[in-house]
Amino acid sequence: MTMVKVLVVDSDAGRARGIEAVIHFLEHEPVVVSHVEMLTAAARQAGYALGLITDDPGAVRTSAWLAALGQTLPNLPVFLLRPNGVRVSNGGALAGNVMGILGHPLRQQELSAALRQALSHNAQQGGAAQTATLAVLPRLVGESTAMQRVRRLIGQVAGSDATVLILGESGTGKEIVARQIHAQSSRRDQPFVPINCGAIPTELLESELFGHEKGAFTGAVSSRRGRFELAQGGSLFLDEIGDMSLHMQVKLLRVLQERTYERVGGNKTHYADVRVIAATHRDLEAQITQDAFREDLFYRLNVFPIEVPALRQRISDLPVLAEELIRRIEAEGRGVVRLTAQALSVMSQYSWPGNVRELANLIERLAILRPYGEAGASDLPERVLEHARHAAAEPSTARVQSTVDYTALDSADALTRILVPDDGVDLKEWLADMEIRFIRQALDLTDGVVARAAKLLRLRRTTLVEKLRKYGIQREGLDVS
Repeated sequence: MTMVKVLVVDSDAGRARGIEAVIHFLEHEPVVVSHVEMLTAAARQAGYALGLITDDPGAVRTSAWLAALGQTLPNLPVFLLRPNGVRVSNGGALAGNVMGILGHPLRQQELSAALRQALSHNAQQGGAAQTATLAVLPRLVGESTAMQRVRRLIGQVAGSDATVLILGESGTGKEIVARQIHAQSSRRDQPFVPINCGAIPTELLESELFGHEKGAFTGAVSSRRGRFELAQGGSLFLDEIGDMSLHMQVKLLRVLQERTYERVGGNKTHYADVRVIAATHRDLEAQITQDAFREDLFYRLNVFPIEVPALRQRISDLPVLAEELIRRIEAEGRGVVRLTAQALSVMSQYSWPGNVRELANLIERLAILRPYGEAGASDLPERVLEHARHAAAEPSTARVQSTVDYTALDSADALTRILVPDDGVDLKEWLADMEIRFIRQALDLTDGVVARAAKLLRLRRTTLVEKLRKYGIQREGLDVS
């Protein structure tokens, strides 16, 4: 069984941790919700296999949970957890999408059985539960030139059935791009079915993609639909296609060419009315030269390539990205945090090897460190601060010996750490250099919007415009309106 998402609804944090542990042990991903208000935010995440609701004595709270789930995830199969030792029972007479009752503490065997039942239910629904969760899509945030190009390419290809290959480093948001393509296509009302080709062992991937018949192999106790069948009429997202074995590449190539396939152990031909979107962080052309990826499959996939830029290549989007991630945390009821201008300045000098995913993790960390407060440069991890130290040592500022401690950038005595060199300093020139440096940083952070840069620098817009003229600072696309 491939990894799936399990929605855990429990207001008791300690009890929820125990449920999470069982889900993690079975190598699935739990998403915990402790308040009814958090369900709307949780519903933005697509791909839930089932929901688990702890049924406390009194039942009023359980009824509220079920009613809220009926509005946010109406097709999600649900199991109730009861601490009285009641085991799995027939869920036919239970309310809504409740399929059965599990005992608490939760047992691994019971959860595995419940997952199989839920996945079978989802397959029969033709992926309707996943389609419902697409109503609220993660946004492609950013107004940099690179992101505008990505949006333009999505708009151009969405209306066709052309195969799309999404390229980009890990953590750049390739699946969000794939979902946007599906949402803007004529297939938007049909399933969007994702599968991570690198996370499933080769011997199981064929069954996951094409399905299998009862008795096809040991453990195949019933027939099962594959991802191609579940995505019929919709879109199939093949994530990390570069990690697929050569054996499976041959089988996938045949399906892309013939648009037909057979289940494992079966001889009935199925027609694949599926729009294929693939993604990888690998250099497929380099893998071709190393005989690790088939050239003919590459050309089948590379009909319409879209390259998602790394965060360091669109660093001007960082402030709005941070704001969007903070908004998501706030919507999920996990606190509120604000970033100081100094913190954003330091963050903009970091290379972000983990891209947007790394930024999201940092924002979550800051929300824990400074809940409902301001996070400054001193709250940033050492790896981020180290990049700021290197930036501070650039030749343009080397004429003044600086011993600034970037862990204290927000403190009032930061300037006292800058020492006058033994041979003296031209103070007027040095101050002008520092002013130019801060102006350029503010313009980078705001993508050249002078009004927003002035706000960061605590200046009037007209004052900043005068300084731009004074220092002859000119930038392509500078917005002085």
